[in-house]
Amino acid sequence: MANFSKSTVPQFSVEVYQNEYLPEGGREVNAIVTVTSTGGGTTGRRSLTGAPAAAALPGQGPNAAVVIMVDCSGSMDYPPTKMRNARDATSAAIDTLRDGVAFAVVAGTHVAKEVYPGNGALAVADAATRAEAKNALRKLSAGGGTAIGTWLGLTDRLLASADVSIRHGILLTDGRNEHETPEDLRAALEACAGRFTCDARGVGTDWVVKEVTGIASAMLGTADIVADPAGLAADFTEMMENAMGKEVADVALRLWTPVGVEIKFVKQVAPTVEELTGRRTQANTRAGDYPTGSWGDESRDYHVCVQVPEAGVGQEMLAARVSLILPAADGTSQVLSQGLVRAVWTADMVASTSINPQVAHYTGQAELAQVIQQGLEARKSGDFDGATAKLGRAVQLAADSGNADTAKLLSKVVDVVDAATGTVRLKAKVADADEMTLETRSTKTVRVKK
Repeated sequence: MANFSKSTVPQFSVEVYQNEYLPEGGREVNAIVTVTSTGGGTTGRRSLTGAPAAAALPGQGPNAAVVIMVDCSGSMDYPPTKMRNARDATSAAIDTLRDGVAFAVVAGTHVAKEVYPGNGALAVADAATRAEAKNALRKLSAGGGTAIGTWLGLTDRLLASADVSIRHGILLTDGRNEHETPEDLRAALEACAGRFTCDARGVGTDWVVKEVTGIASAMLGTADIVADPAGLAADFTEMMENAMGKEVADVALRLWTPVGVEIKFVKQVAPTVEELTGRRTQANTRAGDYPTGSWGDESRDYHVCVQVPEAGVGQEMLAARVSLILPAADGTSQVLSQGLVRAVWTADMVASTSINPQVAHYTGQAELAQVIQQGLEARKSGDFDGATAKLGRAVQLAADSGNADTAKLLSKVVDVVDAATGTVRLKAKVADADEMTLETRSTKTVRVKK
């Protein structure tokens, strides 16, 4: 058996940031949990269970499969450069595939069709198959409707044919999902969730932000706008590079709580805000798992809020235990790392009223995402006073937290009079691309300033 370096095995760490002190009778405990994965290699590695990692296909090394879904509906011909840019972007993504990765290309209209390899299975990336795939892209032409659920269904079937751990989709659309019902799309997402991750991109400005972000959220991927189709190749290349960097799939955040402790919420707060509370699956009597998807070399932050029983001064308890869990095929699971959330009751008012900087920062970032979305909804509905108030609060929060990217996007929608107080005026005219970019990227956060 070949030797595998320990340095190529991804290592997980968990750090908990909180103020554990509560006043007498205090019940709410907040903690920011930072999860970091480091040291993952790309070839010749072992799995975290100690066994050699499964190959993409017999004789191949990488443990990954990717399907690219390209919108080929009629609207992709307006302007004609949009379809050409989509072909070029898909070609660039194919060039970014590592040798040995299983892959396919799907053309999406009101039906889903295999463009390459076209035999109901996946090809294995090498110089020859990459060239064949790029040649097959010439078949991509615009015509027909949009039924994204069918694209996801075909992608799921293709990815399921590969004996790999990392299954990933990349989805591009330029329009509304008009040829299936919202219930059809929701059913497709429910069927595919947990089976593969998916990054979604909207090109141009005729698509629906909530559809694209909803797909990415359900599939634990990223969402973004590419307003100018000329930017697709660079975006697809970056997406594929990120997909190629994933080393471990299906990692769960497990939250164990003692009797009497109630979970108020669990959410990812960096690099984006993502509500996880409703995605809990019961692991055992006192513990539940929250999905986090695939990991490469990266760090993410999670906000855990629990309610503990009332207690008197001087008492303390373990409020929660947070673990990173990797499930195995035999039904067992491996603990990759863990951290503890504590509660200590004190009469020291300074200690009990102090807000942990990480908790304060991410509470503000979650509010920032919320008020942007509320402000844009108010603006669309004609409630300009409400929109001004919400977007003004967003400007204030972005300035306080140092979220310069979001502040810049907000400045395309409002004129900022005073960022510190959140005093703004709505712009009379806002480009569709600017409004959609702000809405799409509203959940992107920044880490705590050091």
